[in-house]
Formats: sequence, C-alpha cells, structure tokens
Amino acid sequence: MKQKLLAEDAGERTFILVLEEGDEAFSAISAFAAQENIAGASLTAIGAFSRATVGFFRIEGKNYSKIPVAEQSEVLSAIGDIARDDAGKPSLHLHAVLGLEDGSTRGGHLLEGYVRPTLEVIIRESPTALRRRKRPDLGIALVDLDAAS
Repeated sequence: MKQKLLAEDAGERTFILVLEEGDEAFSAISAFAAQENIAGASLTAIGAFSRATVGFFRIEGKNYSKIPVAEQSEVLSAIGDIARDDAGKPSLHLHAVLGLEDGSTRGGHLLEGYVRPTLEVIIRESPTALRRRKRPDLGIALVDLDAAS
C-alpha cells in the first residue's frame, strides 16, 4: 500500500491510500488509521477486488449474514467512517457496493476485500474525535455524539 498526505489545515488532514493487488482492504485501512492515530474521519474508495465478503446486519439475531463475492468485482462505491472504539482504538465502519461482470451488484458492510488490481481510498480526518460505543441492545457499536470531543 502506498500513502500520501494531500492536505493539512487546522487539525484536518486528507490522505490518499493506494492499495495494491493482494492487499486486504479492511485490515489495511484499519492499520493505517491506527498508525496515523485517526480518531474521527470519513472515507470513500473506488477500485476492484478479486474476492470479497460483505455483510447484512440482521437486527433480530444481532449478527451479520455473510455474503461472499467469490469473483472479480468493481468497487463501485465504498463509503464509511473512522471513530474510536470502547478501547480507544480506531474503528472502521465501511459499506460497499460491488459491481459484477453481468451488471448486477452486491452490497453491504465490507467485512473483507482482496484488492485486484487497485483500491484508491480518500480519508478526510476531522479535528473532532468520534466515539463508537457498543450497544448491547443492538449487538453493534454506533457513533455516540454525546461522547464526541
């Protein structure tokens, strides 16, 4: 993965990450956020995967149904955010729409995606830290605006 700081102003940074073939997107972006100590950011991405898994959150079961995409797909759109989790570490929440060769799509919460040939990610950091807190009633962690700093 290659990375570059594009801009920095008043506590806001904008980065571009260019992931390379074979990189696993979710873990690479998460590692970058930890390395740069990102506490609040939005991100977008486009590119392609050789294979991926997206998830659909089943509120009744408080879990994700995994949707494997076992073929080459275009990352038509990926959008998400980074906030601090209950342990104070960067937590990535990313949704993706993947386009298949026949024009159909698969989408959901990105659980993993293996880059082929590239994934271009823009991360826009905020000067305000965001906090994602576990909600036992839902089984997931959500951004808690009362805890933002």
